[in-house]
Amino acid sequence: MLPKDPFMLLSVINMKLRDSNDSLDDICSAEGAGKDEVIKRLKDAGFEYVPEINQFR
Repeated sequence: MLPKDPFMLLSVINMKLRDSNDSLDDICSAEGAGKDEVIKRLKDAGFEYVPEINQFR
């Protein structure tokens, strides 16, 4: 289960993108989370996905 807090979510997602998953789709599928919801929660906190580096900033 992914954290509700957007800063914890950012940390977990970026760690998983860096260490164990190739894509946000893979993470969301494995965690049973909606990709659009994850993107929205992070965007609302001021973060956007940067595909070139495969991470949120």
